[in-house]
Amino acid sequence: MRKELVIRGQTASGNQRILEFGGYKEGYAYRLVDFQLWPSENLAGSTIELAATITAAKTYEDPSNPNFNNEGLIGTAYVSFSNHTYAPNHILSNNICNDTFLITQNLILAVIDSVAGSPKAVNWQCRFVSHKMSPGEEAATNFKQFQVSDGS
Repeated sequence: MRKELVIRGQTASGNQRILEFGGYKEGYAYRLVDFQLWPSENLAGSTIELAATITAAKTYEDPSNPNFNNEGLIGTAYVSFSNHTYAPNHILSNNICNDTFLITQNLILAVIDSVAGSPKAVNWQCRFVSHKMSPGEEAATNFKQFQVSDGS
């Protein structure tokens, strides 16, 4: 099992992608430690607003309205850029990762470009680190993920 794993890609606005954690190795899990977004077009444009979520549940969490009460929500990322005269070169970028959630199953990544008009695809990158589990921790992790993904 790799000590670090980087998964990156580009997903059309309003769509989801499965992040596969196949090849699960007994006694090990991954933790999400970084989640970043980057625009795919209009880099010199006047407005950019991107949001994304990573969910370890049956369904994805809406990137435009994430609910932090959802136990399966393990990552959110947001970036905006405005070059209007009232807010020249205003950049806001933030991400929140639940780096304590141990991942042993596939995740759902959802993205959105919320600028009106023609939404663009969103570039994203996630970094995970491996985590060695004790037998008891592994049993508890697998049970928790079953409950989260089952919606119980």
